[in-house]
Amino acid sequence: MEIGKLPESVLKRSVIKQLHVKRPEISSGPGVGEDCSTVQVGPDEEIVLSTDPITGTASDIGELAVTISINDLASAGAEPIGILLTVLLTPRMREAKLKAIMEQVDAACRRYNVQVIGGHTEVTDVVNQPLISVTAVGKVKKGHMISTGGAQPDMDLVLTKWIGLEGTSIIAKDHEEELLNRLPQSLIDKAKSFDQYLSVLPESRIAVEHGASAMHDVTEGGIFGALWEMGEASNVGLDVDLKAIPVKQETIEVCEYFGINPYELISSGSMLIATADGNGLVRKLEAAGVAAAIIGKSNSSNDRRIINGDEERFLEPPKTDALYNVKTNN
Repeated sequence: MEIGKLPESVLKRSVIKQLHVKRPEISSGPGVGEDCSTVQVGPDEEIVLSTDPITGTASDIGELAVTISINDLASAGAEPIGILLTVLLTPRMREAKLKAIMEQVDAACRRYNVQVIGGHTEVTDVVNQPLISVTAVGKVKKGHMISTGGAQPDMDLVLTKWIGLEGTSIIAKDHEEELLNRLPQSLIDKAKSFDQYLSVLPESRIAVEHGASAMHDVTEGGIFGALWEMGEASNVGLDVDLKAIPVKQETIEVCEYFGINPYELISSGSMLIATADGNGLVRKLEAAGVAAAIIGKSNSSNDRRIINGDEERFLEPPKTDALYNVKTNN
């Protein structure tokens, strides 16, 4: 199998269809495009859970691991509470590196007011770089969780910030020396700084108050993958204007150097939101300092189209993220 997310057909056939145990406390379980599940713990409250590893980079993995998992909770409209960590280390790694990773974890936890509530650490030779997997725990009022599959026909599709932020930052950090062969240091430094935009908690809170019907953080597979997953989970068609999708020039330059598609690049920091009032949501987001744009609408067909002027193409299920296709040009 190829590196990255499992193909949708394999996920359905060999993972989801093999899971048969159902409990009454579980009100929302695994599904295509869904990053969170809920467990009812009282008459009016549910615990929201999500899990994610950081595998695409060894840079700043403590910060990334916490932020990406908190973003999953934010996309469900949940209040983050705590995280559980699994940290797998290589035999050649020094203790100072472990300490630095945990300092990153603690700094991120302070920022989001979440507690590390448990976990596991281990040195193993089955990994070739440090690996962190995080299970995030949050809470939401019963019946108030927002899913990826909540979009209805004739809703506006709002995208926050810019696509490719996480992938651009990772590539700029991991391949800085090579990029300097063509790109100026100032551009690379700006690309590396995109990690400052990776949290989607601010837009999540605004979108929840606005009455968003569906939210999905744009991670592996990029914006094309997120659009497909929202359409598939919601059973709606989509018409998306490619030119309306916001992207930074630094992302374009970095992607052009490595010959990868920015629309298929991991994009944590950007959230896809379906709402009946896209203009109103964009105004509220921009008033709070969060860039946002309407990039299309949902419809009642089965077609998920990307429109670029007079041209159009149909979306396909997500493929391997462009980040894994970065190859050295030296």
